[in-house]
Amino acid sequence: MPKSLIVDETTETPTYAKFTAQPLQRGFGHTLGNSLRRVLLSSLDGAAISSVRIDNAKHEFDSLDNVVEDITEIVLNLKCVKLNIHAEGPKTLEIVKDKAGAVTAADIVCDSTVEVLNPEQLICTLDKDKKFHAVIEVVNGRGYLPAEENTAPRTIGTIPVDCLFSPVTRVNYQVGAARVGEETEMDSLELEIWTDGRISPRNALEEAALILRDHLQPFMGSQVQEKNVVLTEEEERQFKMLSQDVEVLDLSVRAMNCLNSANIKLVFELCNKTESRMLKYRNFGKKSLDEIKEKIEKHGLELGMTLSDRLLAALEAEAAKVRADAEESN
Repeated sequence: MPKSLIVDETTETPTYAKFTAQPLQRGFGHTLGNSLRRVLLSSLDGAAISSVRIDNAKHEFDSLDNVVEDITEIVLNLKCVKLNIHAEGPKTLEIVKDKAGAVTAADIVCDSTVEVLNPEQLICTLDKDKKFHAVIEVVNGRGYLPAEENTAPRTIGTIPVDCLFSPVTRVNYQVGAARVGEETEMDSLELEIWTDGRISPRNALEEAALILRDHLQPFMGSQVQEKNVVLTEEEERQFKMLSQDVEVLDLSVRAMNCLNSANIKLVFELCNKTESRMLKYRNFGKKSLDEIKEKIEKHGLELGMTLSDRLLAALEAEAAKVRADAEESN
């Protein structure tokens, strides 16, 4: 079994990374590689614009006298806007501009729970000083939802948009040979991940592994339950604190947005990360790190803390249950 995952830091970027896991029992390279690839491409959560309503536009084949592009081109440009939603439920946003020139994703009026990742993306071009107003709806989802299947109830004049939710654009894996001592019949798995910037390759791989683990949980029978009943008194105390939602830490909106973006839901998932690992998350800086350290230290916790195998197993089981419950409620 591989002890850890090796990341090629010389080639790593915010949208690309190469991972190597070895040694694996023969055959497990393809088993794990194919499973992770499928989950990465189809099952990660993402946000996308699901519909748009533009003032004075009756349908998607219409045109406006003050806009260079027709409505079809505007819809195609909106599909290219990359966003993250750090909150539950759909969000309704507006685009308002009354000066001639380019209308870009930077002109989308957002609150603190919505992040536009490519503000330079062109939406349309105004050729005269006349008001352009559009209302867009952004939703979270998985995979791909074509406009013709995007049938949520809407007001007249609202145009559905194809939703590409998946933040992973490409995954490639290769299986080679690995050697351990005199044992040569072992696998080495090399996994390459490309994303569109809404999530880092490291975070994408972590989420995919969690999804696989959660779906395998029912096949583990009573083993998880047995692990939950052997905690010591001190471990029980730690479990009560570490199994809580990170909201109990009363963090700032910016810090919470960073944790939501990293898919960190429980206190234990936060304390299980090292400082250097946290700083690799998108938009997570020293200020947010210091705030989190101060908050968790008040509870006698720290980043990168060592937990017993029993406690770690119990917390992982609890995290799997929380994610399963959240998925059912959605």
